[in-house]
Amino acid sequence: MSVPDYYQPIMPYLVIKDADAFIAFIKAVFDAEEKLIVRNPDESVMHAEFSLNGGTILLGQADDAWPPFPAPMYLVTKNVDELYARGIANGATGNQEPGEHGYGRSAGFLDQFGNQWWLNWPEHG
Repeated sequence: MSVPDYYQPIMPYLVIKDADAFIAFIKAVFDAEEKLIVRNPDESVMHAEFSLNGGTILLGQADDAWPPFPAPMYLVTKNVDELYARGIANGATGNQEPGEHGYGRSAGFLDQFGNQWWLNWPEHG
């Protein structure tokens, strides 16, 4: 196997309680592009890879052997306000409304899978 061209030197690997619902969420909010999905015999997600804004997220379905393991995510994007609104519209809970800060325009929300998303555009004002 060769290294796919969309891989980076380090990437998050999430173990998600409902991987298919999480995939629907990242597609709806971030227009995530499916690169690979490998399914278990029961059709649950064994392993999946999605590109999101030039980065890659790897994930798998949680089960008894692999409990859920959410993570904080930091996404550099010009579309802070739009992605925040799309996150909220798709079931996320806001914990920092979009605004200007000393480090740029930023916002934050928690998705229903336990992940924290920080959206930031450092080039402001």
